[in-house]
Amino acid sequence: MAHIHEKIDFVVVAYIMNKGRVLMIHHKKLNMWLPIGGHIELDEDPDEAMLREIKEECGLKVEILNSKPSIYSKGTKFLHTPSFMDIHRISDTHRHIVMVYFAKSESDAFVHNQEEHNDIRWFTKEDFDNPEFTWNESVRYYAIEALKVV
Repeated sequence: MAHIHEKIDFVVVAYIMNKGRVLMIHHKKLNMWLPIGGHIELDEDPDEAMLREIKEECGLKVEILNSKPSIYSKGTKFLHTPSFMDIHRISDTHRHIVMVYFAKSESDAFVHNQEEHNDIRWFTKEDFDNPEFTWNESVRYYAIEALKVV
């Protein structure tokens, strides 16, 4: 999806785990390994955007591991609390505010969205220490933190 705002967009990412591994995609446009995720569209809340992105990018059914209140309050929809948030520069004039979530999948049978990704695969903790992948340090950090949760 194109940027909604010229200066800052809100983005969700999900670090999906299965059997001690994290699912990552190799993004065509950015030419780097990233978690599943994308922009929050104007008609979505962060939970809806996260579940849509997961469905579009890998097709897995997941359990979101982040907490949210389990009470009922008329007129209020409680959302999952991100594990982390950051803001980073996309260009000289544009930034992303990212909400980072952790999820797990009982299945490891993902679908490869070839339109958006060069590759998709499961990574172990050792892979995140492998210089062959030239990880962005924040992506690497969040992935290792995600593996500590499960």
